Amino acid sequence: MAKAHAVTQAESPRFARHGGRLDDARSHYPDAPTPWLDLSTGINPRPWVPASFDFDSGPLPEMSSLRRLERAAAAFFGCAPEQVAAVPGSEVALRLLPFIGLPRPLVAASPTYGTHREVAEHAVSHAALAEQADSGGTLLLANPNNPDGLLRTHDELLALAARASAASGAVVIDEAFADVDPSISIVPHLRKAANVTVLRSFGKFFGLAGVRLGFVVGNATVIDRMRALLGDWPVSTQAIIWSTAGYSDAAWITKTRTWLRAQAARLDALLAAHGLQAGGACPLFRLVEHPGAWDIFDLLARAGILTRPFDAQPNWLRFGLPADDAAFDRLDRALARG
Repeated sequence: MAKAHAVTQAESPRFARHGGRLDDARSHYPDAPTPWLDLSTGINPRPWVPASFDFDSGPLPEMSSLRRLERAAAAFFGCAPEQVAAVPGSEVALRLLPFIGLPRPLVAASPTYGTHREVAEHAVSHAALAEQADSGGTLLLANPNNPDGLLRTHDELLALAARASAASGAVVIDEAFADVDPSISIVPHLRKAANVTVLRSFGKFFGLAGVRLGFVVGNATVIDRMRALLGDWPVSTQAIIWSTAGYSDAAWITKTRTWLRAQAARLDALLAAHGLQAGGACPLFRLVEHPGAWDIFDLLARAGILTRPFDAQPNWLRFGLPADDAAFDRLDRALARG
């Protein structure tokens, strides 16, 4: 039987590019116990469950249903429905940014998502972002940031937008993880910053990444251009029906926000018990900085637990949330063998 070997630098991009690489993990670690425990993403491990899984995928989605979804999303985000356009995942929206007429160049704040770096023309450090705003173009940043969980205040973001506006520039804020706390989002304040566009994700907080649904929130010009690029049927019937119901489930949303915070605190405590200090402002993932991060990744993978390493920051390892007591116990036992 094939045996696993330590991940080499040449092989590492398979796991460092993004989370969820279970197919690669199974191939590289064929002797790992199954089922795999995937802690490599920042996706809620206890997804929202629709009351009914029935929907008719035969007809094309109706425009009225799409607009109803955008109204539900707008109410959840805290803005007007005309400011919202549904897209087939915030990843797609990111890749369309160069085509919606935003000021160039597109500059990403780093470290951040791999996709941010791919779509941007160049990157600057977070510390240099305000100075970069004075040069115009479009700044691209995440709030909370991934993978370090850096969180900027509304005042910081509005000041950044004002500096960019003075240079005829714009700001794009990726709020893929903002659903965990309604106070995070800049969306209710966009009337103060017309040059700001916000990206939102349905799948991370609701635990349904496979539905492939996101939103662009912004001024009329940005929304019209995004809709023109995607056409009349940008998202599936399943995405429309499930997410319209999900955004209206206030009881589940409130309960889940509380549960996520408790799970994050529990994970922090477990990691600390093994000498690993976790941090970040987003409870959907915790970031550990450790000189043996890749060795810990390998140790856990041999135990059938997938985490998220990073090429550019080899001392970083990101952990998603375990879903239940069994998952916590499995992680605890695997780290104890290290």
